[in-house]
Amino acid sequence: MDSPVLPPSPWHHGEIALQTRLGVEARMDEVGRHVLRGHLIDQHREFYPLLPMVVLGAVDPDGDVWATLRAGLPGFLHAPDSDRLSVDLERDFADPAETGMDDGASLALLGIDLGTRRRNRLNGTLRRHAGGFDLSVQQSFGNCPKYIQRRQVRFVREPEKPSAVPPRESSALEGAALALVRQADTFFVATYADLPGGRQVDVSHRGGRSGFVHVGDDGWLTIPDFVGNRFFNTLGNIAINPRAGLVFTDFSAGNLLQMTGEAELLFDHPEGRSLEGAERYWRFRPRRIVWRADALPIRYELEEWSPFALATGSWQE
Repeated sequence: MDSPVLPPSPWHHGEIALQTRLGVEARMDEVGRHVLRGHLIDQHREFYPLLPMVVLGAVDPDGDVWATLRAGLPGFLHAPDSDRLSVDLERDFADPAETGMDDGASLALLGIDLGTRRRNRLNGTLRRHAGGFDLSVQQSFGNCPKYIQRRQVRFVREPEKPSAVPPRESSALEGAALALVRQADTFFVATYADLPGGRQVDVSHRGGRSGFVHVGDDGWLTIPDFVGNRFFNTLGNIAINPRAGLVFTDFSAGNLLQMTGEAELLFDHPEGRSLEGAERYWRFRPRRIVWRADALPIRYELEEWSPFALATGSWQE
């Protein structure tokens, strides 16, 4: 009897290349067929309406990718059916990611509850409607709670009320922006790949101890890749397309630091230095930097460090 013909791999060639490098491609092919879905399961449909914040990844008309955080009263995210997530958010052109959110755009979304460490990622096609947009599901999958610091949230103003402070753009990290990166224990990264089946955008959480991102004298950021799930969504995209967008958050003040630029993978310890828990590294060089004071109408208070993050190293040591 002939063996059944399997559908194409759920991973693209950039992700497969990194899985192959580690010798886990066969196992991850099996895992991917189980966890990567083209729809929202009931558990995730029930999860999104609980959230006061969402992380988005978008590609602007110049091909630059941006990560951003947007907030709303719980219920602003809801799934009318298993094929789409409805997002009730007015357009905000103070956000550099907004120009990548026109009708028909490819978009990535990360639903993350910092209070419980639950998270779900999805990507798909954006369809605008009055008061927001629907995101039709191309891929949906859960992630483990590793490296997420537990934080409790509160609103400080109505979410539809914008910041009174205009964005400030620069080409180099300095002052408060530089300090935020050097002290950060969390950031989010957006990447994308243009594949035969269309554009696929991803946005992901990164966490560690305070100081896990190193800012070099040359302006490059060096980021450890800690032990994870071997999906390689972020790094697989970078292997194909060296563009990335990062967003750092001042959780106590609601400030956002958004950057877009170039990224590259490193498989050896940078400058002969190794960081506890890191399996590999990647670098990022910002080309456009946008500081948005009081951009978020919410504040987060640190409640508990992730034990996985505490087991990793810091460049400051």
